[in-house]
Amino acid sequence: MRAKFSWPVRVYYEDTDAAGIVYHANYLRFMERGRTEWLRSLGFEQGQVRAEEGVVFVITRANVAYLSAARFDQELMVVSTLERVRRASMTFDQRIEDKTGRTVCHATNTIACVEAASLVPRRIPAHMMKVLDSAQ
Repeated sequence: MRAKFSWPVRVYYEDTDAAGIVYHANYLRFMERGRTEWLRSLGFEQGQVRAEEGVVFVITRANVAYLSAARFDQELMVVSTLERVRRASMTFDQRIEDKTGRTVCHATNTIACVEAASLVPRRIPAHMMKVLDSAQ
C-alpha cells in the first residue's frame, strides 16, 4: 500500500462563494498545500529546491471530481498519495475529506519538474528521486 500524507485545512470565509460553499478552484489550492507539506515532510522545501537545483514543480494535469459541498469554518483533511514517479513528473491521488472521512473532492493531479527560468521539463534531481522512490 502506498503511503498517505494528510494535512488539515479549515475553510475560511475567503474560500467561499456567494452561496457560502467552497469555490471550486480553492479545492485545488488546498491540494497544493497538501503536496507542499508532503514535500516538506520529506525534507524538501520548495524555495530551497529552486535555489539549489534550479527547478520548480508545476501542475500539468488535474482531473477533479466535486462530490459534495464544503462550507465556511468546516474542518477538512487533504489526503495525498503519491501514485507514480517518473523521471520528470509525479502523479498524485488527492482527496479532501470531511471530519467523518467522507470524500468531498477527489483529484488525480500530475506535477512536472521544470527548470525554474525556462519552464522546460527537467529530470527530478537524483537525491530527490531516491527519496520519492521510497515514498511510493
